[in-house]
Amino acid sequence: MKNKSRLVIIGSGNIGGAIATGLVRAKHLAPAQITMCDVQPQRLEALKQRGFAVSTSNTAPLATPCTVLVSVEPHHADEVLAGIGPALKPGLHMVISVMAGVAISQLRKHLGAKLSIIRAMPNTAIAIGESMTCLASDKPDKGPLDEARAIFDTVGQTLIITEEQMTPATALGACGIAFFLRAIRAASQGGIEIGFSSHAALTIAIQTAKGAACLLQSQDRHPESEIDRVTTPRGCTISGLNQMEHEGFSSAVIKGIVTAARKADELYARNRG
Repeated sequence: MKNKSRLVIIGSGNIGGAIATGLVRAKHLAPAQITMCDVQPQRLEALKQRGFAVSTSNTAPLATPCTVLVSVEPHHADEVLAGIGPALKPGLHMVISVMAGVAISQLRKHLGAKLSIIRAMPNTAIAIGESMTCLASDKPDKGPLDEARAIFDTVGQTLIITEEQMTPATALGACGIAFFLRAIRAASQGGIEIGFSSHAALTIAIQTAKGAACLLQSQDRHPESEIDRVTTPRGCTISGLNQMEHEGFSSAVIKGIVTAARKADELYARNRG
């Protein structure tokens, strides 16, 4: 991280904690290089035992250069940003926000026009180094984006998008973890019905889902091309696929993602309003 070998995470909840865990797991930073800030001392105690620096103050750790990652609930955004704004200096600090629905324009109201600000949308798989993280900036300068990308590339894959695409990224990337988990659960339930124990069915479903995703990543092919390699005329695979489509499988997934995006847009508009 250029001249910022320290990371200050404001908010040590699920995402903040997962990011810290993922960066340490990837050996991108040592626990002592990450300061976790939270108003709940009980959260910080467990993190302190793992070697992280901790603080109940959001501003005290900002006295020296660092990258600041803000990971609080959106309804706390204005309060937190107003509190840390005076302590942040262009050139010494960069801010990465993982607050869902908080626009960069809202961040700049408190942090100023000159500070480097990046919006990021990771998902909870960041804790095991498998996040899909979307990044956006409001400035043409690629330096801050490159720095943010260097952080998140160590804990998964990154994609630079426009800020307008952050709401769709929430539905497809962040909510998507739950959607794919539900698909795996459904597959395991089907496995139980055809004769496997619950443990065996879940094991098969998980590894099969992992294999399917890895095939697409390694071969750089469209899903349909891999499907064609599995299906044969009058075979069991095409029979199963067609039955799923008759029951609306693809349509249900598409509608779920679109609905999640609409809901996210409504919630974000409420936060902004």
